[in-house]
Amino acid sequence: MHIQNQVFLGDSKEELKKIPSDSVDLIVTSPPYADQRKKTYGGISPDEYVQWFLPVSNQLLRVLKPTGTFVLNIKEKVTNGERNTYVIELILEMKRQGWLWTEEFIWYKKNCYPGKWPNRFRDSWERLLQFNKSRSFHMYQEEVMVPMGDWKKTRLKNLSDTDKTRDDSKVGSGFGKNISNWVYRDKAYPTNVLHLATECNNKNHSATFPESLPSWFIRLFTKEYDVVLDPFMGSGTTLFAAKKLKRHAIGIDIVPEYYHQVMNELQFEESYLFEEKSTYEKSSDK
Repeated sequence: MHIQNQVFLGDSKEELKKIPSDSVDLIVTSPPYADQRKKTYGGISPDEYVQWFLPVSNQLLRVLKPTGTFVLNIKEKVTNGERNTYVIELILEMKRQGWLWTEEFIWYKKNCYPGKWPNRFRDSWERLLQFNKSRSFHMYQEEVMVPMGDWKKTRLKNLSDTDKTRDDSKVGSGFGKNISNWVYRDKAYPTNVLHLATECNNKNHSATFPESLPSWFIRLFTKEYDVVLDPFMGSGTTLFAAKKLKRHAIGIDIVPEYYHQVMNELQFEESYLFEEKSTYEKSSDK
């Protein structure tokens, strides 16, 4: 099957109307944070951020399949010495919009820049919020399993009787474990903390994330020839990751420079996912 790409130039809340309902398997994006990227995206203020984003998330809710997932990379900023609450407010408003806030992943930046502030330490992590339309969604956990590590050689060498049964938590939490289940396994399921370096290569974009970030979620939530969407594609990191993993990709950006850059680097062909480009959906439909 031929991998298809489609790239739109314009405002996401409008361009998303060209995409059919229930047609996308995974959305991975990092929108402009509040008061940032003023030269390219206008620098939306924290007080206006939620109302600015909700029309976009409304369209994303429409285009995502019931079995699909939306991963939102976002981090609140510090204003006058305290953390702003616009991310928390956005989560609550998206839940009212119909989204299920299923999980929160942490991207730990292994090579974040050093710095010093009078009332806090440097940021070394960002949120990746997982939203879904339904509680039953596609997830391929085996695709992101990690090596067991050297601890397996010592911890699993001599098992006690307790290790061979389901050992209930001593604090009465209801959780338990059976260590012997992992004796013959070489891989384990990962945690929800992703240890990835920030993007070091200059991609002519003010805030690129590493390709390994969308790649991880693409492997976790999609299979080959599924459709991946980034409504704030920037330099196209999500689209390039999707192409390498044999997924169809859709990108949207309002900045002509990024649009043309992605078109050139993708070696774009006249191969569209959705032929009926004249079909528009009204925002009020949802």
